[in-house]
Amino acid sequence: MTPRRLYYGWVVVAGAFLITLAGYAIRNTFTVFYPVIVDDFGWSRGDTAIMYSLTMVCYGMVAPVAGGLVDRFNPKLVFSIGGITIGGGIALCSMATQLWHFYLCYGVMVAVGLSLIGFTPLSSVITHWFASRKAMAFGFIGAGYGVSLVAAPVFQYLIDAYAWRTGYLIVGAAATLIVVPIAVFVLKRSPEQKVLMGHSAADSAGASSPEATAVASPQWTVRTALRTRTYWLILIISFCNMGFAHGIFIAHEVYFLRDMGYSPMTAASMFSVFGVAFIIGNLSTGLSDRFGRVKVFVPGCLLAAAAVFFLFMAEGSQSMVLAGVFAVCTGFGLGITPPTCYAAAADCFGGRNYGSIQGVIILSVALGSGIGPWMGGYLHDITGTYTSTFILVQVALVVAAILMWIARPSRTTLKLSTD
Repeated sequence: MTPRRLYYGWVVVAGAFLITLAGYAIRNTFTVFYPVIVDDFGWSRGDTAIMYSLTMVCYGMVAPVAGGLVDRFNPKLVFSIGGITIGGGIALCSMATQLWHFYLCYGVMVAVGLSLIGFTPLSSVITHWFASRKAMAFGFIGAGYGVSLVAAPVFQYLIDAYAWRTGYLIVGAAATLIVVPIAVFVLKRSPEQKVLMGHSAADSAGASSPEATAVASPQWTVRTALRTRTYWLILIISFCNMGFAHGIFIAHEVYFLRDMGYSPMTAASMFSVFGVAFIIGNLSTGLSDRFGRVKVFVPGCLLAAAAVFFLFMAEGSQSMVLAGVFAVCTGFGLGITPPTCYAAAADCFGGRNYGSIQGVIILSVALGSGIGPWMGGYLHDITGTYTSTFILVQVALVVAAILMWIARPSRTTLKLSTD
């Protein structure tokens, strides 16, 4: 009996995981390098932080273009250019002497490079390989982002051992050496491309593998998708959950814990717990392939929203248990929902133009990510507390859950709604 071969789609997922880890870890270097740059140059925190806001906005604006490029051109070329751009951008930060140098290198070059190797083009490639297990595949890719959240100690070590300029050079070189070889030797657009490269049709289709079963679907474009209520609801859901709420948690969770009396090390440790739970949530999104997108997404949102009450309860007590429950529940809830939502979008709008369609969704996420952290800081400045900020987070998560329940995205209902 011939042993069953590993379906190549999972090899593509493994490569996508490493690309995601490398790309988003570079963007997350801001958290560690930010205070060092402020201390070295004496710039204000607000002016220096613009480099992060700029990279989020540029990332969102370029995402639809990146999706279109990978839809039309060889992914090897697109991802290779992206890997060189993001690696070169972060490496050039080592030569910066003026604030606008960081705006250009980190704010623009890193954003453009990340857009070319980020979730939008990766999801476009993955949708060609998986019909029945998209959420599981997206979850593994999302786990790469989750791992990047706990890579901060590595960057801190580079700064302590070699100083921040050399640290930037090492990070840039490492990213390019990870992304480009994977793009060239691992990523393939579709099972059909594997056939053209000499593999048998049975191997490329997965033979008995259900992942490779083709699903007939309309050839959606961004314009036709925007004519449906489902797509608009997904855009709003993405803004509220993956953008606004997620951005506030990432930017302000540690500060909130420190303001509540937790030590800096405890606050940072809880953020690491959040990151681990986020990874577990990503890896659990395959549940939506079995039980449905709505039945997984809605509880995930509500779990994260409810967990904020544990944080409020911990105020003044510095309870490790309450803070830990908060970190685990929010991490898991925010980890399981994004890939589930993206899989729902792929269910409805999958096809040769899905990269562009997903790119607009990422633009919505980026807008939420840009507004949320800024609003959280602004509300803290005028009220002296994060209470109102995290109440808004709860509202955003509940709204996302309600809208997903209303949308109930699926290919069947979408066809009926567009007839």
